Amino acid sequence: MNEVLTVFKALSDKNRLLILKILQQGELCGCHLVAALGLVQPQISFHIKRLKKAGLILDRRCGRWTYYRLNDTDMFIRFLLMAALERMESNVIASSMKRLGEFRKSSTNPCR
Repeated sequence: MNEVLTVFKALSDKNRLLILKILQQGELCGCHLVAALGLVQPQISFHIKRLKKAGLILDRRCGRWTYYRLNDTDMFIRFLLMAALERMESNVIASSMKRLGEFRKSSTNPCR
């Protein structure tokens, strides 16, 4: 029961939903999420910690960078994310995706 509550609590925040929607596009570095959402790194870290605890995202290290992706290994998580993110309108993340695109053009991250 606690596992399910943790998942739904993680999904109850607008910024965490935006992070998940952006990660639907593929694996991204934490610095990309900072740029896309216009939040400071400690805020992104807080949200990432909640999403990881809920099992909604996975991470991998590459040098000093950490990359995040949606967790598609758990069927419950997979279907829940699919249902929730499908209902989010694309225009909700349009400005975030624009900022992400601009940041990617100027990024020198070697682990892309």
